Amino acid sequence: MEGFAVPSGSMPDRGACASLPFSVVLTCIMAASGGLIFGYDIGISGGVSSMESFLSKFFPSVLLKMMEKGQNNEYCVYDSQALMAFTSSLYIAGLLASLMAGKVTKSIGRQVVMLLGGAMFFVGAALNAGAVDITMLIIGRMLLGFGVGFTNQVKLIRLSPLELQNLNLNC
Repeated sequence: MEGFAVPSGSMPDRGACASLPFSVVLTCIMAASGGLIFGYDIGISGGVSSMESFLSKFFPSVLLKMMEKGQNNEYCVYDSQALMAFTSSLYIAGLLASLMAGKVTKSIGRQVVMLLGGAMFFVGAALNAGAVDITMLIIGRMLLGFGVGFTNQVKLIRLSPLELQNLNLNC
C-alpha cells in the first residue's frame, strides 16, 4: 500500500471494506473537537466582548465609549488594553503551550500531558465561569489556552498509528 509518506509494505493491507471499531470513531471525534474549541472560542469571545452586561461588569470604560454619542468608528470603541489582553491571552498561551509541548511530552509522557491539558482546561473554564474581575478572566483564559495548546499538539502524536510514529520522514 503506497501513498502519503508511507513506504510500500510497512502497513498491512486490510482491504477497502474494513470496518472501523467504535473506539477509533470515538477517538477521531475527540481529536476533531480539539480544533473546534479554537473556532468556538473565536465566535464566543467576539460576541461576548460586545455584550453590554459583560462590558459593564468587566470593561466599563469600553461601555462608556460605546454609549457616547457621535462615536462612529467601532474600532475606536474597543480600543482597550485590558479587552485586548482578555481576547488574546488564550491564543498566546496556546502558542506557548504548543511550542513547549514536545519537550514536556518527551520528559513526562503523552498521556500525562493530555491529562494535565484537560485539567488546565477544566480549571480555566471554572475560573472564567466564576470570574469576578478581569484578572480572573485573563488567568482563566490563559489556563484554557495552555490546556488546548498542550492537548492539540500531543493528540496528533497520540492518535497516529505506531507504524507512523516511529517512521523517519527526514528526506
